[in-house]
Amino acid sequence: MIQVVTINKMGNRRKGIFEVVVEEGAGKTVHTVFLEKAYYEMLTDGVGLPEDLIKRSFEFLLEREPKESILKKFDLKTISRYFPEYEAGIAQTYRD
Repeated sequence: MIQVVTINKMGNRRKGIFEVVVEEGAGKTVHTVFLEKAYYEMLTDGVGLPEDLIKRSFEFLLEREPKESILKKFDLKTISRYFPEYEAGIAQTYRD
């Protein structure tokens, strides 16, 4: 289960802050994720909520690595450094 909690909404701000709790089996991890408004708009064309993008991004990560390997604190852009296919893959989910 992936639960996304908004800590600081983007609104008119340039960056939002989210807490993500990932529960699998008996274990749980907690992550702090930063999301720039421009990056959110680039990936989603403004469709859907930022929380949805964060959740989809964690689903993407969990298909590739265990929850314990995901950084505890990171900017969403960081994912593309480790997984170059991330941006195109996530953006495509908003266009389908």
